[in-house]
Amino acid sequence: MKVVNYPELKQNLNFNLDAVTDGELLVVHRPKGKSIVMMSLEEFNALQETFHLNKSKSNRERLECSIQNIIANLHNPLIEK
Repeated sequence: MKVVNYPELKQNLNFNLDAVTDGELLVVHRPKGKSIVMMSLEEFNALQETFHLNKSKSNRERLECSIQNIIANLHNPLIEK
């Protein structure tokens, strides 16, 4: 995570935007406002999908069970890989 102040963001805008599009989260401290976080659209969409998948308890439990099954199968020598 990279942290810059607002003047630095403006001065090096292309460099900072390139860092964000390369997966870096960018925190921007504003002189007279609340700080903000900049992220790529790809990162934002991934977070939204994660929130959606974990929204209901039943779906979250089903996902956790699936993960445990995958892990168990990775360690089971009787299962062909």
